[in-house]
Amino acid sequence: MDISTDKAKLDIALIHSFLSEQSTWAINIPRVLVETSIQHSLCFGGYENGQQIAFARVVSDYATFAYLMDVFVLPEHQGRGLSKQLMQYIMDHPQLQGLRRFMLASSNARGLYQKWGFQALSKPEIMMEINHPDIYKASK
Repeated sequence: MDISTDKAKLDIALIHSFLSEQSTWAINIPRVLVETSIQHSLCFGGYENGQQIAFARVVSDYATFAYLMDVFVLPEHQGRGLSKQLMQYIMDHPQLQGLRRFMLASSNARGLYQKWGFQALSKPEIMMEINHPDIYKASK
């Protein structure tokens, strides 16, 4: 798999389709929100034979903090180690080195992320959130 951070290569329709129809975290997300999130993120596209088959994005200040999100490999390409290849590329990216905190949320791939040092919060009592898990259902 070839991996690129060139946003011009991204297949926005494919990304929106996966997130809005197949993900467990962004069902019904409007395309305009996907487009806006891509504009304001460091994006990673995975490609085979010129077709996008994987995606991830990172929101960061590139100095102290980053948040990894929207990671996926299309179902028909899973089971070949591509998520590991994508994660290694992200973790090696020069703009994401030396961060004090790198976070993500995962309900089904924790084992994958643990291979790169991600772990449960060491002090969950200091973390807070505003969470609207059904926001896209409400805005439909």
